[in-house]
Amino acid sequence: MSPPSKKRIGIAGCGTIGQKVAAELDQSKVQGATLVGMTSRSQDKANAFVATLTSPVPVVPLQELVQMSDIVVEAATGAALEEIAITTLKAGKDLMALSGGALLDRQDIYNLAAVNGATIYVPSGAIAGLDGVVSASAGRIDSVTMTTRKPPGGLKGAPGVANLDFDLDTLQEPRIVYEGPTAEACKLFPANVNVSAALSMAGIGPDKTTIRIYADPTVTKNTHEIVVEGEFGRLAIKIENTPSSTNPRTGVLSALSAIASLKKLTSPLQIGT
Repeated sequence: MSPPSKKRIGIAGCGTIGQKVAAELDQSKVQGATLVGMTSRSQDKANAFVATLTSPVPVVPLQELVQMSDIVVEAATGAALEEIAITTLKAGKDLMALSGGALLDRQDIYNLAAVNGATIYVPSGAIAGLDGVVSASAGRIDSVTMTTRKPPGGLKGAPGVANLDFDLDTLQEPRIVYEGPTAEACKLFPANVNVSAALSMAGIGPDKTTIRIYADPTVTKNTHEIVVEGEFGRLAIKIENTPSSTNPRTGVLSALSAIASLKKLTSPLQIGT
């Protein structure tokens, strides 16, 4: 019997996560998958990056990338996700979405996947414990709360900090910048709290999941504390993520989560819920 063919992976986006995933695939660290191409809004940046790979792949328009791939990894931005998702799912190809916040309340995109026999995968990102939350959601969950603390520099540029009454550059103590439903947090901090979107999808939804976001000059790592309570009992998780050296808004674990998800998709052994 011949071995199963490798999954063809296309990557949409050439930022911190896209480059890390591409490099791992290039080094054959995902045994059941192979990188076939990339697309990016910055053609020159993408061309320069793929030239560093052991086996350079073409940088092509999105439509062409979709046609040559089995799975498209969206490693772009929330603003770009809609086009990437619709183009991918219309072609009946699977999508791995890193900008999970842009998928909230997008039943139209979920329906598109169902109609075309495709699957949307949302990795855990920079948090742990989603398997436990998914298990708990099979019963009754009463509350899900997430508290996020980030160095002030990691929040710069987010729409949610535009009207703050304090300066992130001169902040001396932790200050809360948002508290409320995940649904609104993902609009105000689209590049910062995609992890809360994945958490809400795993549990009780974005309107019932509460998140508190702190700008905290006393921390050097992106810290997330999650508390889930329900008929199963209580689940408490804390994780401290090292920010990426190239993008402080993104934790190193986010890229590793995407790589682990690809390994799971292509492995004959499945572990966890």
